[in-house]
Amino acid sequence: MEKIMRQIPILALAMLLAMFAGCASTETSSGTGEYIDDTVITAKVKAAIFNDSTLKSSEINVETFKGVVQLSGFVNSRADINRAVSIAREVKGVTSVENDMKLK
Repeated sequence: MEKIMRQIPILALAMLLAMFAGCASTETSSGTGEYIDDTVITAKVKAAIFNDSTLKSSEINVETFKGVVQLSGFVNSRADINRAVSIAREVKGVTSVENDMKLK
């Protein structure tokens, strides 16, 4: 019985390490913390674009992966593209912006 009691902390540590390894990020997938950060960044960029009266936010899609924001959709002018990219770059946490927006 005493031998089993000594192994419980080792087993608990092994399980804890396995949990952390499962939450780690790779080049093609983000870890739990990064996913939450990306979700927050996406929400902030969407809100900033929505609050800009010159842009039609319903036509601009925003996705974030590891701090890189990708903007896509159709807009009316080159000025709208530039404005959306500029707004996205100003959001805290954004490392870069990829522009995949197209003109109507």
